[in-house]
Amino acid sequence: MGNELPAYILGALTAVGGTMGYVRTGSMPSIVAGMTVGILYLVGGYRIQNRLPYGNELALLASVVLAGSSIPRAIRSQKPLPTGLSVLATFGLYTFGKAWQPTKGKTL
Repeated sequence: MGNELPAYILGALTAVGGTMGYVRTGSMPSIVAGMTVGILYLVGGYRIQNRLPYGNELALLASVVLAGSSIPRAIRSQKPLPTGLSVLATFGLYTFGKAWQPTKGKTL
C-alpha cells in the first residue's frame, strides 16, 4: 500500500468539509474550494493506486493549495476549523512531499 489511502482520506475530508461549510453558512467559496481540493486528492489517490504518473504530484498540489488558504487564516483567527485544515495540509505536504522527493542515487 502506498499513499493512495491518505489521499483518499484527505480528499473525502476536504470535500465533505466544503459541503458542510456550504450547508451551514451558504458559503459558495467553501463548497468550491472543498470540492476542488478534494477532487485533486481523489484523482491523485486514484493515480497512485493505479501506478499512473503524477499521482503524488496532484496530491501535493492539493496540499499546497489547502495550506496556502488555511495556514494564514489559522494564524490570524486561531479558530479550530482553519487550524484543523492547516494540520491536514501539513500532513499532506509531508506525506506527498516525501514521496515526490527524489531518492539518493536516483537520476531524474
